Amino acid sequence: QQQRPQAARREREKLIELTQLGSAFALGLAGAGHCLGMCGGIAAALNLGGQRSSAVTLSYHGGRIASYTLLGGLLGFAAGSIDITAWTIGLRYLAGLLLIGMGLYIADWWRGMAALERAGAVLWQPVQKVSGRWLPIRNWPQGFALGLCWGLMPCGLIYSSLAWAATAQNATSSALMMLFFGLGTLPAMLATSLGADRLQAFLRRRGLKLLIALLLVLSGFWTLYLTFAHANHSNHGGHEQHRSMDHSKMQHG
Repeated sequence: QQQRPQAARREREKLIELTQLGSAFALGLAGAGHCLGMCGGIAAALNLGGQRSSAVTLSYHGGRIASYTLLGGLLGFAAGSIDITAWTIGLRYLAGLLLIGMGLYIADWWRGMAALERAGAVLWQPVQKVSGRWLPIRNWPQGFALGLCWGLMPCGLIYSSLAWAATAQNATSSALMMLFFGLGTLPAMLATSLGADRLQAFLRRRGLKLLIALLLVLSGFWTLYLTFAHANHSNHGGHEQHRSMDHSKMQHG
């Protein structure tokens, strides 16, 4: 009988993880317009490097995604170092709320996430000075280094995604979430780098953004529901175990 609650808990954990990975990719994809506004200039400039432009383009985007993944892993490790049930449940509730907030942000229904951009501007200033050394980009190592720096730029989409990834409380899971987020941004960014105007136009369509925004909001509510169910079941299981122990003590007494 004890195996059934454990199996149910593992199923809930898998559902939450799958929801997180799918939402991370959708978030990166839905943020096409925002990404193009923030990074479109440098992405377009990568296509001006002659024969080496393909290697430079791929190295830049590889560095960019690597920075997201590394930062996600570090934050997940830090958040997971606190092994307290209430902390874990609180972070999962935060994850659901962040998903809802990011969905509203993508749909331009609520701009609260933009506050993270203002806070991140302070962190970005010294990084921007360092990244300026690799402009203009002449080879792929410079492109990769610039991509690594770009993960710290003051972008509400990136920072809110990092905060959300940290709620997984696991270096591997958090890194995977940011990897999927980075992969989701690739279509828009590669379209800019390679001059694919039709793909850019498609990714910027209002209908697509609204659809993915709605999915993110639903994913947020689904995460909240799963967290509530998990917390409620854990409390119920704890009370049952406590009553069982009290009953056992009475029998032995």
